[in-house]
Amino acid sequence: MSTLLGDKLEAGNVLEISIDGEWVSALVLLANDEAVILDLCDGSTPVVLQSEELTEYRLFQGDPTWN
Repeated sequence: MSTLLGDKLEAGNVLEISIDGEWVSALVLLANDEAVILDLCDGSTPVVLQSEELTEYRLFQGDPTWN
């Protein structure tokens, strides 16, 4: 698994985002150039963030050679 910063986000991406200095896992439900809707995977209501609010995140991508 690798982590990347600044990639284009799509529905289904798994992220870690920084909220109040703590890293939280999130699933991208919807994304466009202006905003993203995230499920924080904690049972809470999904959140909407404007693109300028999502300044620090890590995008997880699976290793295609891993089976």
